[in-house]
Amino acid sequence: MIVALGCDHAGFPLKAEVIDHLKSLGITVIDYGCHSIEEVDFPDITRSVCQSIKSGEAERGIMVCGTGVGASIAANKFVGIRAAVCHDIHSAHQSVEHDDVNVMCIGAKIVGPWLAKDLINAFFKAEFSTEDHFRRRVGKLHQLELEIARELQNKLSPS
Repeated sequence: MIVALGCDHAGFPLKAEVIDHLKSLGITVIDYGCHSIEEVDFPDITRSVCQSIKSGEAERGIMVCGTGVGASIAANKFVGIRAAVCHDIHSAHQSVEHDDVNVMCIGAKIVGPWLAKDLINAFFKAEFSTEDHFRRRVGKLHQLELEIARELQNKLSPS
């Protein structure tokens, strides 16, 4: 599996441990930065992670920022991306199993390295359920994305 990984300056200290753990699981990591504790804007890094997934270069993504919330908001702006903040093991696996989440956002100021590793394990062991009701709901999420994209396009296009 190939994973797109990104962080902001608040997530940078945890990122090295995340990379080491992913590699220990046999996962290939594409590191989209940041590469220091110098301040960066998480939407820029999130964009790179999401574009990697949308292009098929990576199968899933992880964003590490201060709380995970900002990165999740940014990631969910992209059609085809379903991101969730995961600070507990149940959310880490159930978000994939029920909602087909493809980007996990972790708050480095909320979880430490030990829990981050457990979250990663749960996230990557999980698979999207084959049950019809979960598939139907994720299909409806996709339809919402398309409707919103069309509305935006209509607003931007001259009549």
